Amino acid sequence: MRSVLVAQLLADLGITKTHSRPYVSDDNPFSESQFRTLKYRPEFPERFGSIQDARSFCRPFFDWYNNEHRHSGIALYTPHSLHYGLAPQLNDARRQTSDRRLQRTSRTLRGKPPAPPALPEAVWINPPKLPGGSPDSDPELH
Repeated sequence: MRSVLVAQLLADLGITKTHSRPYVSDDNPFSESQFRTLKYRPEFPERFGSIQDARSFCRPFFDWYNNEHRHSGIALYTPHSLHYGLAPQLNDARRQTSDRRLQRTSRTLRGKPPAPPALPEAVWINPPKLPGGSPDSDPELH
């Protein structure tokens, strides 16, 4: 019996080795963003003593990340507010706050008044391909 490299075994079996998603050169951007946020938290330890320590740290972190942390990639909303359909109400509240502020300071503004960021219609890692061609051909997805 002789051992072979895993890469050679995969090739012998006709299996193509890949470490990323199809047609994409990098990893999941959402996961990468979450990992960076996790690791740059001031309370993130240098090491966890056990799996239980890691879980006890991560449970409150993920609750905060999904329910309180405002994400720049989704117009400063929380994933919770988008997932449960609360974003339109929050967008209206943002607009009302902006309008009140504009009424108080209208003399200092020049040009177009500020407005809250637009609500994201869809967020995709790999957008579905449409029968007519590329995912970019459908304005509904953007």
